[in-house]
Amino acid sequence: MAGLTLLLYRTLLYLACPLLLAYFLWRSRKDSAYRQRLPERFAFGLKAKQLTPGGIVVHAVSVGEVIAATPLIQQLQRQYPGKSITVTCTTPTGSATIQSRFGSSVQHCYLPLDYPGAVRRFLTVLQPAILVILETELWPNLLAGCAKRAIPVAVVNARLSARSAKGYRRFAALTKPLLGNISLLLTQDKASSQRFRKLGYHGALAVSGNLKFELAIPATTAGLLEQFQPAFAKRLVWVAASTHAGEDEQLLALYPKLKQQFPSLLLMLVPRHPERFDKVAELVQQAGLSLWRRSAVATEQNNASANTVPDITADIALGDSMGELLAWYQLADLVFIGGSLIARGGHNPLEAICFAKAVQSGPHIFNFKDAYRQLQQQQAVALVADSQALLDNSRLLFTDVSVRQAQGQRAQQFFLQQQGATARTLAAIETLFTGSRMSNHDVTQPQPTQPLASGQKVGASYQSTVQNGASYWFDPQFFREITAAHFQSQWWQQQQAVIGSSTGRNTAYFVKHGEHKLVLRHYYRGGLVGKILHDQFWLQPVAQSRAMQEYQLLSWMREQGLAVPRPVAASYQRSGMIYRANLLIELIPNSKDLAAILQQRAITVSEWQAVGAAIAQMHQLGVYHSDLNCRNIMLDAAGIVWLIDFDKCSRRTPGEWTEQNLARLLRSFNKEKGKLAVFNWQESDWQSLQQGYQQQLAAAPLTITEQN
Repeated sequence: MAGLTLLLYRTLLYLACPLLLAYFLWRSRKDSAYRQRLPERFAFGLKAKQLTPGGIVVHAVSVGEVIAATPLIQQLQRQYPGKSITVTCTTPTGSATIQSRFGSSVQHCYLPLDYPGAVRRFLTVLQPAILVILETELWPNLLAGCAKRAIPVAVVNARLSARSAKGYRRFAALTKPLLGNISLLLTQDKASSQRFRKLGYHGALAVSGNLKFELAIPATTAGLLEQFQPAFAKRLVWVAASTHAGEDEQLLALYPKLKQQFPSLLLMLVPRHPERFDKVAELVQQAGLSLWRRSAVATEQNNASANTVPDITADIALGDSMGELLAWYQLADLVFIGGSLIARGGHNPLEAICFAKAVQSGPHIFNFKDAYRQLQQQQAVALVADSQALLDNSRLLFTDVSVRQAQGQRAQQFFLQQQGATARTLAAIETLFTGSRMSNHDVTQPQPTQPLASGQKVGASYQSTVQNGASYWFDPQFFREITAAHFQSQWWQQQQAVIGSSTGRNTAYFVKHGEHKLVLRHYYRGGLVGKILHDQFWLQPVAQSRAMQEYQLLSWMREQGLAVPRPVAASYQRSGMIYRANLLIELIPNSKDLAAILQQRAITVSEWQAVGAAIAQMHQLGVYHSDLNCRNIMLDAAGIVWLIDFDKCSRRTPGEWTEQNLARLLRSFNKEKGKLAVFNWQESDWQSLQQGYQQQLAAAPLTITEQN
């Protein structure tokens, strides 16, 4: 029966081919991208792209899925630096988002249409070690092709509504074999897991949470904020995001009524589909309102003489650009989420609440019903019945700043409490590489209707908690609980626990906690920007922040056997569009850095060789040290070489950067030699260091590039 059903499916698919081609041509009337790369839709021409086979393929349907997958993809790049990452999608806007967010750091192509031949060509070229599919983009021929080639398939961030489950049951003869080809299924909520079980899925299944709660902010966003914030700061900004036909007209009709009460009001319309940009501009003109278009502003990169701080005096701003919505959210005073005043089902509100923005939505929210329901429970969203109710709510929120801010803060608090899905998803995916068995309890969290409990464990080496909008990670072996006070030097001084401090550019404090000695380090900016912002960093998701990135890297390196400090706690404190961060690490006992030692004595040949071997071990694991110098290498009383200060460091595939790392270290020795009266450093010492480095490489060549 299953074979006959699959045959029928394929027959219908071939019969529908002319209709599919007609659809792409019809869409290309307004967006030429739909007729470009058309052969790629059938997996033709992939060999010409010279894609590296054998890596990880991540499929994200369109823009929303790409945004949700970004933190996971970034973590996969760090976790498996030796494997190529290929990100696929099915829409031109999704493709543009992939290219803008990742550039050449990932491979990219369209996922082909689900024809047997196209699937065969796709899998032959890429030969994936694993296929990761976001949400429920399940195609029978693709899954069957992976099963035939023994390619594990992980479906992550999956959600199955009662309505969809009912539809799957109607085609049980096709659904059950399809589900049987999935190796790992991670759902957003417990209800979805139960529905998949009832449909007949018997593989590894767990609740991992919603990836959309872990937003990754593109690097370009900071530049946009710097460019446009001065102009937007002069206005009361109402961003209407992802709007559709029928909504823009209603919003434009509301604007003059609100403008009478709020003269500085700027309505920014950001249509969902690029092909509607010009149509919305026409609607603005027909309404007799003045218009400012984002596309009309030349960027500094395109025009060196362009004014990078435009003066926006128009009534309406049109966000006719791709990949910039997160910047508009951060500049907004109030956000309306489109697709909800008409029966389109609404769009994702999480990107806006991440920035503590008060969010409004119309009544049609079935696409994100659970998220809106949870936000309603927290009094963190305004749901309105129609345009008149939207007008009344907007007047209320624009009039009372405190009400608006309180709603946004409640929403952000809810957002932060739901994080952790990326770590759980990554841990589960790793089981497919290691072959270890995952039980239903290995990757789990409470139902999304209940916020993550304070202190809930989210990884093997740390626990997390959220307090008053701040996020903390900590090692439970050091702290039973963690508070903001643990990251304040004044608190440690009040406990009479400060035992010393560093004398570098920025002070670090040495403190005593029970039997342990710790180093408290606050994160500061360097360079010219640091003179202005000092310790403020552009907003990033918690897991992508400076402190948490260093915490994770140190934990991983210690697991690999490297002598690096043990991380014990990290903090992330958000304030508006910036955050501040701190890190607590264990103090390395009876140790000095090489610069301090060389001012007192010469280092022996064996010690230099040990230094070289330690650096080689770090490079063998693919760890790039962004500031490898003689003050970040320590020797303890037992002769063990320790590597420290891994801020802004990362895992990479070994390459030319290893030589650049060593060259940076050599420059630091020569620099200290030139400025210090006594510095026991000779050229022969460098030769001894290199000898130890090469001996370590010979013992274990540079092939350990991933955690297998």
